[in-house]
Amino acid sequence: MRILADENFPKPAVEMLRADGHDVHWARTHCAGWKDARLLEFAEAEFRILLTLDKDFWQIAVQRRVPLEHSGVVWFRVHPSITGNLTPLVRAFVEAKRDWAGHISIVAAEGIQMLAARRG
Repeated sequence: MRILADENFPKPAVEMLRADGHDVHWARTHCAGWKDARLLEFAEAEFRILLTLDKDFWQIAVQRRVPLEHSGVVWFRVHPSITGNLTPLVRAFVEAKRDWAGHISIVAAEGIQMLAARRG
């Protein structure tokens, strides 16, 4: 899977995804300091699923003039966002084998919710 992990995504989770064979860009090292809207545009252009702990990406994705088609936003709702709490959710995300592109999703202990980002 092609992934863009937001700056706030913990390094151990990024490394776990890479170890599992996923193509992961980490905003902290690949696009440090970029604004959220620019990160989402990059994810869309690169066909990457954006993983984040920041719910603000939902609003940015919904308010885009052109809906997401090639990327998606996956918000991991976990508190506290420590590795021990996040790891099972990242595993659930990978194991779900869903078509994340074109969706805004929440992954939480209660399960996965997906909302189509496309209009119409």
